[in-house]
Parts: sequence; C-alpha cells; structure tokens
Amino acid sequence: MKREEIYRIFSNIPTLQTKRLTLRRLMVSDAFDMYEYAKNSEVTEYLTWEAHPNAAYTREYLQYLGTHYNVGDFFDWGVILDEEDKMIGTCGFTRFDYNNNCGEVGYVINPAYRGREIAAEALMKVMEFGFEVLGLNRIEAKFMEGNKASMRVMEKVGMTFEGYHRASMIIKGEYKTIGVSAILRDEYFKLKNQR
Repeated sequence: MKREEIYRIFSNIPTLQTKRLTLRRLMVSDAFDMYEYAKNSEVTEYLTWEAHPNAAYTREYLQYLGTHYNVGDFFDWGVILDEEDKMIGTCGFTRFDYNNNCGEVGYVINPAYRGREIAAEALMKVMEFGFEVLGLNRIEAKFMEGNKASMRVMEKVGMTFEGYHRASMIIKGEYKTIGVSAILRDEYFKLKNQR
C-alpha cells in the first residue's frame, strides 16, 4: 500500500470494535487516563519513551497527536475498556515499510488491567485491520530483551519469534538488544480460519 493511501485512511482513523474493547482516536480528554499509566517508570522500562513528568505534559502530548492524526501520519488507537468507558492503553502501528508492504505494531496497557489478555485482543484487531483493510503482507513487533510479557502477547496472537538484533537501538542513552516477532499474511488467515 502506498504512503498516500495510508495517510488518507489514518487522517480519519476508523473506530474498531472487539468483544470488550473500542479502539479509537486518542483525544485530549484521555489525558487523565493516559497519565495514570504513563507516569509510571515501570511501564516505560521497556519502552522508547520516558515516564510523563506531569499531567500537563500528557495533555500537551495528546494535543500534539491531534495534529498528526489530522494529516494521517499517526497510526495508533486508544484502547477503551467498554465496561468502564476508560482509556487503558494504546495499540497500533508504529511505522510502515511501504516498499515491502510491512507494518510494525506496538502496544501499552495500564498495569492495573494486565493479565486479562487485553493487549492480545487489541493487537488481534489491529492485525485484522492491517491484513484485511491495508492489505499488508507482514506485520512485525519489536521488544527489548527481557520484556517477556510483551513477547507472550506476540505469541498469543500467532507471531513467530525471529531472533534478536544485538545492541541495535540506542534507547534512553543505552544500546539495547531488540527481539523481533512477526506474522505473515497467509499465516494470519490460516489462524483466523482455525478460530
């Protein structure tokens, strides 16, 4: 899929629905819910960004994202737990390799809601969108070495661990070893038909 088409789709990011979740555009009104987990350094331990220093920072960040949604170059959904009408994390695409028809996904879930397979449920919906709407051939996810919880989410949705790239990214001033897992289009449809 071409960059222009991706930008066109994400400039009016569609709302996605699962059994328990609504995936929708992030809004400034999500600031309190986002700050609740984004301020936690344990949450950001295995992420590329630092913990948010205060609620005002979170609000400004969400305002900033609004401009990127408008032009279609931000590809992440807010994860809303329907039973509580609460934004409990994010899930979406972090980048696209347009030449090779591949997308990279990422996700963050408020620790208070972990252990309920919410990340896997959201990720399955994002993968469905990637393969069935965007027509991707490959979806991959990366994780810092040691982040076993994230690797388990990838396994649950049918991704195959492909290996580590040693000291391949500088994150927060340190070289980090990054694991890569992925699922291909034909593998996704085979799994879908088995469910």
